Amino acid sequence: MANTLVYLLDNKIYINLTNRCTNNCIFCLRNDRDDVCGQKLWLDSEDFEADDVIKQFENVLQKAGSSFKNEAVFCGYGEPMLKLDILKKVAEYIKQNYPQIKIRINTNGHANFVYKRNVAPDIAGLIDEVSVSLNAPTSGEYNELSNPKIENAYDEVKKFIKSCSDAGIKTVTSVVENYKGRHLDIAACEKISEDLGAKLRVREWIPNGYS
Repeated sequence: MANTLVYLLDNKIYINLTNRCTNNCIFCLRNDRDDVCGQKLWLDSEDFEADDVIKQFENVLQKAGSSFKNEAVFCGYGEPMLKLDILKKVAEYIKQNYPQIKIRINTNGHANFVYKRNVAPDIAGLIDEVSVSLNAPTSGEYNELSNPKIENAYDEVKKFIKSCSDAGIKTVTSVVENYKGRHLDIAACEKISEDLGAKLRVREWIPNGYS
């Protein structure tokens, strides 16, 4: 199996658990290319276990060298929370064996809807930071940018943000600014984030992705 489950980017370790996603964001990198810095992230198969991820993690960690920033991020070409059981096992392994490594999840915030329960307590204590794609200040703009496959997606995202904050997890929201010259109401996004217990991070759109 040629799956790239773990890769290095900006001297951080990224963990790519799935190509499935409950959004189809118009600005998503995978719409334009199948690699990040030459590393192909489209999985040949999603039939793998936590041990397969851990093995690749160890290999990448050995290659990282002294420039490694001691951060591992669950982020790839899909929504990592769709592989919640594997994610938890890998995060637990990292926490137990490399407590100095900060663990972050980049997520679209649909997990509570998918699992029909509040999953924030599942990851509290394992994850140091959750970054949730807020994407927009209104549900209409969210739907336009994110093309969600679930109902009431924007409200679900906001509820997930609050559930993570309430669980004591450092919670950050993100928006992509200047997509093809499009500007968001950043002040409104910041207010929404703060009301939910999170801090907003504005990401500038990268037209050609990482090369």
